[in-house]
Amino acid sequence: PGEHLRTVENRMRFIDLPSARAQRDPEAPALRDDAGSYTNRGFLDAVNAAAGALAAAGVRRGDVVGLLLPNRRELVVALFAAWALGAAVTPVNPVLGPAEARYQLEDAGARLVVTDEDRGTLGVPVLAVERLSDTPGDAVRAKVAAGENGPAAEHDLALLIYTSGTTGRPKGVMLEHANLDAMTAGFVEWFGLTEADHSLLVLPLFHANGIVLGTLSALRAGGQVSIVGRFSRDRFFEDVQRLRPSYFSAVPAIYAMLNGLPEGEAPDVSSVRFAVCGAAPMPREAIARFEGRFGITIVEGYGLSETTTASTINPLAGPRKPGTVGLALPGQRVLVVDAEGAPVPAGERGEVVISGPAVMRGYLNRPEETAKTLVNGWLHTGDIGVFDDEGYLSIVDRIKDMIIRGGENIYPKEIENALYTHPGVVEAAVVGRAHPVLGEEPIAFVALTPDAAGEAAEARMRDELRALGERELAPFKRPVEIVVLPALPKNPVGKIDKPALRVGLPARAWWSRAWGRFRL
Repeated sequence: PGEHLRTVENRMRFIDLPSARAQRDPEAPALRDDAGSYTNRGFLDAVNAAAGALAAAGVRRGDVVGLLLPNRRELVVALFAAWALGAAVTPVNPVLGPAEARYQLEDAGARLVVTDEDRGTLGVPVLAVERLSDTPGDAVRAKVAAGENGPAAEHDLALLIYTSGTTGRPKGVMLEHANLDAMTAGFVEWFGLTEADHSLLVLPLFHANGIVLGTLSALRAGGQVSIVGRFSRDRFFEDVQRLRPSYFSAVPAIYAMLNGLPEGEAPDVSSVRFAVCGAAPMPREAIARFEGRFGITIVEGYGLSETTTASTINPLAGPRKPGTVGLALPGQRVLVVDAEGAPVPAGERGEVVISGPAVMRGYLNRPEETAKTLVNGWLHTGDIGVFDDEGYLSIVDRIKDMIIRGGENIYPKEIENALYTHPGVVEAAVVGRAHPVLGEEPIAFVALTPDAAGEAAEARMRDELRALGERELAPFKRPVEIVVLPALPKNPVGKIDKPALRVGLPARAWWSRAWGRFRL
């Protein structure tokens, strides 16, 4: 279990991709957003012009370029332009405050940052996004010919993706061009992507999933990408009907919001071959609810920024097992090990570890943390998993999220899965609260469907969920309190933010004042 090591042929240099696409079919669609679109030829011209602008601003081989932009075509153009000069890119979450953005740019050692508005003092020179189209494309070719720049090589740094920082200061995950090549090749093979495929991008482009699966994989296969900006529940299916994508990737929170659409809506989704769910485990009940209502197949996967997006995914061609995160992707090896690092048999729990060409180089300027995470060629994820006899992986929980109550280990995901079986639960999260005798006790937070609004309905739901826990859970696993919120807090990549929930435990009134700012 956990091995899928087929050889993936046809290595890709992404710096060659815009010109290869333009030569093959110059008028075919490549990239669009709400403001406009590029054909393959237009995409190449935009990349060349942006590379000239970056070179004129002093970007050289080995530099890092910051991209502080919302989802838009120019972000992808700037990505390829930086690579054409041998530079790396660190995409910055555009909702960060000036101090947070400055921390990332300074930590990454950015030469400059490309942005679209005045965002205060960022500590590095600023290049307005409008300037990317100012310089003729031949300017960059002259600089490359003069030896001042050079295109990125296989083991050059390509991306610095910063972790969400829920366990401390954000860390820069160093991804090489070889990592991008391996990961996109695995996606193309696994999903059978071709020039007929069309990615609808709703995830943020400051995260590996949006860049690698949502953008680079479709472009590598010869397909196209449509960027729809920030996710909107009420316009999502309008975009699907208008743009006719063949796939999209989302997080459980997005699927939960779509499941909450008013009954009776029947959008035309016939163009969609599949949808991917990642970032956090999605309960099988929520998957079944979405698939049954909208007729779109969800394949759930698992991975980290440190593995360039994904390491396991349920297959499209072959048995899917909702509730698991599927099989190992091509070129990757996944094991479940005990505390000493020895593999455990199928059916036994342990830490998930991963090796292969998609694993990161390390954390930028953090050798000690890199050494703790990368041990003898294996990435230690901190996730607790279990394989079944057919090699399908299930993620039980994060090691650090495990609750120890009176010496008994409680995995919050087990409780959350039970809560999700109730049709009135849209989102659920369980965290541990300190207890003077038992050490910890489980507290459940839930968001409910619209018909459960109001004090009387919420009280009834609490009673029903307590009764459900008595039927489905051992006594020591039952939540001692069930807190109903309008929505659960999310971190920047759409995962339920359990640290924020823990912060709210000592002062319950805090939730009544602040829940709204955590909406996705």
